[in-house]
Amino acid sequence: MLDYTGLRNGLVVTAFWKAKPDEIEAVAAILRRFMPQAQQEPGVRAFMIHQSKSEPSEFFFYEVFANEDAFASHQQTPHFKALIAGEALPKLVKRERAQYAPL
Repeated sequence: MLDYTGLRNGLVVTAFWKAKPDEIEAVAAILRRFMPQAQQEPGVRAFMIHQSKSEPSEFFFYEVFANEDAFASHQQTPHFKALIAGEALPKLVKRERAQYAPL
């Protein structure tokens, strides 16, 4: 059984991306490079990125951070700035994010 006690004060972030039709493979390649780096950040409890099987242009992120400070730090990392802000976001037609607090 998993121990979720360390997540009670955490922050869950979800994101939905839709890549431009001619940028799907480029976005997937960027995310494959980005995810292992994000998973190693201090304060990251879980970090997964998924690509839709039925709509390959759509990506779903599920991220769990220790707290809001860890999320803020995540967005300031060199790999976030270079790969996400610098490379991936211009290749998208849609980006939605939401934040949740564990019950």
